[in-house]
Amino acid sequence: MRILIVEDEALLQKQLADALRTAGYAVDTASNGVDAHHLGDSASYDAIVLDLGLPQLDGISVLKKWRAAGRAMPVLILTARDGWPEKVAGIDAGADDYLSKPFHMEELLARLRALIRRTGGHASAELLCGPLTLDTRNSRASVNGQALTLTSHEYRVLAYLMHHREQVISRSDLIEHIYAQDFDRDSNTVEVFIGRLRKKLPPGLIETVRGLGYRLTAGG
Repeated sequence: MRILIVEDEALLQKQLADALRTAGYAVDTASNGVDAHHLGDSASYDAIVLDLGLPQLDGISVLKKWRAAGRAMPVLILTARDGWPEKVAGIDAGADDYLSKPFHMEELLARLRALIRRTGGHASAELLCGPLTLDTRNSRASVNGQALTLTSHEYRVLAYLMHHREQVISRSDLIEHIYAQDFDRDSNTVEVFIGRLRKKLPPGLIETVRGLGYRLTAGG
């Protein structure tokens, strides 16, 4: 799952990026509204953390531009503690949730997980597919209760497939959602990750749909 962090305060941006990467996300960052608008308009994100007080172009304007262009990714806005007018303006502009500064990192992570779950139509923090369980709170996967040992990229591929289980996911979609912007992307590595996952999962869970991509299914 790929997240964009838009925050002009360097230390907070780094803290957010570090926490999200530790939680298993691919992370891009932007420090001003112009760069944020470009990234959100040209790349695919599973969620965006957007500070409203940005240089060059404020967060509300960025959000309005995304929504006007039909960009529907979930957006969590960051506001000042007493900035209730900003919260109202942000929600009206198309934000899905808000968090007031200062905040606890665990709350931000929980709110992001909830936004991503709701976008995929999932009610629980634990995603199930046959014998496979993905605990999004702890970034862990297990089969019949036995924990799986996964690399960070294997986890990202599995998490994306689990959030979109029973759907055909193209290789290009996987590439867009498991790698950050500055990562040297090689489409062949997706096949490698899929191959590794198949060795760790029960047979038939990950199907290859010829010419289209992959599907995670409990009916395999």
